Amino acid sequence: MGASGALTSGAELINGQRPAGTSILATRIHGRSPFTGYRITCFTNDEEEGVGLASRAPWLLETELREKVGVEFSRGEMWKPYMVEDRNLITGQNPASAAILAERLLVLLR
Repeated sequence: MGASGALTSGAELINGQRPAGTSILATRIHGRSPFTGYRITCFTNDEEEGVGLASRAPWLLETELREKVGVEFSRGEMWKPYMVEDRNLITGQNPASAAILAERLLVLLR
């Protein structure tokens, strides 16, 4: 998941609200996200507030993931790189996390 510009599509994918065939993330198993119970991170509600977008957003990704998907949410310091890896899902908290995510993906692809 990315910064604010990508949050809408990211949450829609994980929540399974995109049209069928859009992404593997949209798959639901018996009405549940396949990521229910996973440890995950994303752009936090506090970071959304910090960039002035929280009040304009119809919903916040952190809240959606916690309440609708049922993930085990984990967060690092605001604006610092932070990554969570759980099974087949690797997530970063914010744009500063891009480098550590890329490094981990390169390790996995070797």
